[in-house]
Amino acid sequence: MSDHLDIEERWPELFAQLDEKQRRNVVQSFAAAWHEGWEPNREDVENLTDYVRGAIDFDEYLRRSDEAAERHRKTEPPVS
Repeated sequence: MSDHLDIEERWPELFAQLDEKQRRNVVQSFAAAWHEGWEPNREDVENLTDYVRGAIDFDEYLRRSDEAAERHRKTEPPVS
């Protein structure tokens, strides 16, 4: 895990069409999970930036999020 939340530096193209308030909202949305040890991935960041800039609606955002969660759930080893 990096020592700061660097999603804007890692994927600047995803933030290019956002204004300052939108950028801040996206970063803050991921901050709590990052502080708990979750490492952001491009897919999650892209889905939220797409939603925030209006490229997708909330239903599509939820569909994508559910689909990603299901894929990750299937690839994680079972907890014993």
